[in-house]
Amino acid sequence: MTGAAAMRGRIRLVSLDCDGVMTDGTLFYGEDGRQWRAFHVHDGVGIRMLIEAGLEVAFVTASRTAAIERRAEVLGVKHCLVGVGDKMAALVDLCGRLRIGLDAVAHMGDDLNDLPVLRAVGLPATVPNAVPAAHAVAGYTTARAGGTGAVREFAEWLLAGRDPAGEGV
Repeated sequence: MTGAAAMRGRIRLVSLDCDGVMTDGTLFYGEDGRQWRAFHVHDGVGIRMLIEAGLEVAFVTASRTAAIERRAEVLGVKHCLVGVGDKMAALVDLCGRLRIGLDAVAHMGDDLNDLPVLRAVGLPATVPNAVPAAHAVAGYTTARAGGTGAVREFAEWLLAGRDPAGEGV
């Protein structure tokens, strides 16, 4: 069993970047200047699967839009950290409040601002369309690109490493 596969049963918090992971990274701007994003329905199902399995889920993103907050609300994600300049500090704070060590966190990110978190967590994950530096530290890379069901793929893989009682294998 690889290091990432061995780790997946110990994960208690799944932290997700938004742009490039839950979306394909494309930003649409309306005539009024508002940003729009497209989220994949399969990722939503994957996020719900994680929550129903008893895992905490957090969105940790530098972006600050109502669309991301609304997506979190619709999916039942309690920890929606938007407009985050320092993802590491935000995640450390959240872990402290939840009493979860960084070694029990999986973070899925794709860009340079995710690197400190990817280097610090127990299970760093990325998508094929991530920057090379993210691939260099990732323990798991999805086959699906960001915004095309990558989060669902990761959720299914992660949950396959847990026993029915929710304990690690």
